[in-house]
Amino acid sequence: MKPKSLFLLGLLAGAIAVASAQGVSFGLIGDMPYSDWERQHLPELLADMDREELAFVVHDGDIKSGGSVCSDAVLRDIRDVFQASKTPLVYVPGDNEWTDCHRKNNGGYDPVERLQKLRQLFFAGDRALGQRTLHLERQSRDPAFASYRENVRWEAGGALFVGLNLPGSENNFHGSTKGGGPVPEFLQRSVANRVWLEQAFAHARARQLAGILIVIQANPGFDAANQGHPQPGYAAFLTQLREETQAFAGPVVLVHGDSHWQRIDQPLRDPVSQHVISNFTRVETFGYPFFGWVKASVVAGDPQVFLFTPRPWHAPAAPP
Repeated sequence: MKPKSLFLLGLLAGAIAVASAQGVSFGLIGDMPYSDWERQHLPELLADMDREELAFVVHDGDIKSGGSVCSDAVLRDIRDVFQASKTPLVYVPGDNEWTDCHRKNNGGYDPVERLQKLRQLFFAGDRALGQRTLHLERQSRDPAFASYRENVRWEAGGALFVGLNLPGSENNFHGSTKGGGPVPEFLQRSVANRVWLEQAFAHARARQLAGILIVIQANPGFDAANQGHPQPGYAAFLTQLREETQAFAGPVVLVHGDSHWQRIDQPLRDPVSQHVISNFTRVETFGYPFFGWVKASVVAGDPQVFLFTPRPWHAPAAPP
């Protein structure tokens, strides 16, 4: 090989190494918009995030308040806002837009019908929402789980990102009734979620990826589970999450919304020793009445792999 060619290959290798060391930045949001003010300023928040040159943004569910109507018009309005994002936007559904839609003040919809409408509006095709393309692998590619278009995964920066339909309101364990359960919808979706999460960890191990970031909407109740009283809708998920995390060599992050308390902590414990599982981190996004986002990055060569910085947001002051 000629010296000039060797020189060019060296420059290319150096550029790849620098890009790998710098990592990939992305944004995390959720539980918005809940109010007219948040709906008004959501496009501005997304525009600010666009200026950060992020690889993608993830919304972890609740695109409306729990007391507002679940109409097609409301869903389409938020879909259009997401589609206008210059940054690819991955959306994971929350309870306010399907599980809770049976409420009178939500319009008295059938929650399963609303979930189907979400799948039609938000999860068509194999790319994220937004103006730039981000290819997503959907669980619906498996004929056994053809309905579950909202369960997705993709790779970035040497890590695996996974989205699961695991919403609040007890994960639809009770359906639209006040007691009883588990309802068939919960049972069927739980099988799909279990398989998708199992496959995600197997994929990450096979690809020797540095870490895994999982996105759901619900706060699955770590405190109750650590005390031996997990909520029925999340018990199996938390057990699988713990077992898979303990068997995985790298960091595992769970991103969720639901309880509107932005935090970054390590709440997952071993049920026998009660020791904190050190390679697990929980990141909860901002939620009403707090408006903001979490800037994150994945750097495969960094021991932590994932880094997070909360970014509260306030509307710019009006000119005098």
